[in-house]
Amino acid sequence: MTALFTPLALRAVTLPNRVALAPMCQYSAGPDGLPTDWHLVHLGTRAAGGAGLVLTEATAVLPEGRISPQDTGLWSGAHVDTWRPVTAFVAAQGAVPAVQLAHAGFKASTYRPWAPRRGGVPDAEGGWTPVGPGAEPFVPDYRRPTALDGPGIAGVVDAFAAAAGRAVDAGFRAVEIHAAHGYLLHEFLSPLTNRRTDEWGGDRAGRMRLALTVARAVRAAVGEDVPVLARISATDWVDGGWSVDDSVVLAGELAAAGVDLVDCSSGGASPDATVPVGPGYQVPLAARIRREAGVATGAVGLIVEPEQAEQIVATGEADLVLLGRELLRDPYWPHRAAAKLGATPTWPSQYLRAT
Repeated sequence: MTALFTPLALRAVTLPNRVALAPMCQYSAGPDGLPTDWHLVHLGTRAAGGAGLVLTEATAVLPEGRISPQDTGLWSGAHVDTWRPVTAFVAAQGAVPAVQLAHAGFKASTYRPWAPRRGGVPDAEGGWTPVGPGAEPFVPDYRRPTALDGPGIAGVVDAFAAAAGRAVDAGFRAVEIHAAHGYLLHEFLSPLTNRRTDEWGGDRAGRMRLALTVARAVRAAVGEDVPVLARISATDWVDGGWSVDDSVVLAGELAAAGVDLVDCSSGGASPDATVPVGPGYQVPLAARIRREAGVATGAVGLIVEPEQAEQIVATGEADLVLLGRELLRDPYWPHRAAAKLGATPTWPSQYLRAT
């Protein structure tokens, strides 16, 4: 038995292995953020391919929390009904369906990547005014946000909690809080983007307040049995920005708030970051947070080879590996990795003739 293909218990849910589909925006939702057949096929294929945990793309808790007008959401009962066939299919393949709950903050209302235009989407094309910790846009061609006031912040917290409850109703068996990549919760965490002087800014404790308040609200909404994950940017890769030292403290506080695993990504708060991209470049972040904060972690970022993923889990650098681009290239990577590492692939019966 390989470490990568041992089960992972998180509260009342057990992942069949340590391979997860990383959240990746598909920019293919229908009107009002409803998932489409694309999501059923995209997520369902990775479940049939052997991933133990299948995470959706960033799924907005409010309409204005979408990155683009084509992002999925979970702010209404209609979303619950539309997600149910997706979660049912994923679960039927033996995988654990999970949703990443998100709010894009001042990175909202932008064109999807393959659109002929870049920057902020105007109202006339289905855009909206985004919100953030302040009133400065992320970059000049993004829309200028409205700074959230106290009631606005309370509304965001309530929206995360309500969406988490809907997620359980929709059949998701785990939820992830998106606090990375320069989106709203990360915007509040990073001193590069949060220059507030009230209780939601200032020192590190003030900047962490929103993420921790959301974590406690989500935990209360889903109950004690449902795993709660949190994706963080463990470093901004900018001097004076959010650091790995900060993330160790945050991870410990998130665990105390009821988070079961910290998914360790990085960057996104500054367009000027210099990121040392290379194979497994974010694994040391997950390893340090796991070691010093005493919380389970997920490693993500250019993990492509089965032996590489096996080593990460076997040596205790992380408890879970999340694959993005590699699972886009090969949805059946987990089955091939199992065979290569000496575990037993769990191919669907319909595909056994190919083994």
